Amino acid sequence: MSDPTESWMCGVCGFEYQESEGWADSDIPPHTRWVDVPDDWRCPQCGAEKDKFEPNESE
Repeated sequence: MSDPTESWMCGVCGFEYQESEGWADSDIPPHTRWVDVPDDWRCPQCGAEKDKFEPNESE
């Protein structure tokens, strides 16, 4: 299970999804865990699919 403070980075463009912040533009509220983000969600920056994201290890 992921920690709500994790972030996930798009492997295509480097966009970072912060679980603690969510993504309001897609109606994803703060503290939404990555596993709970809809599978059809796309990177808002480049359009990459959710499976192109990986845990951000630089934190």
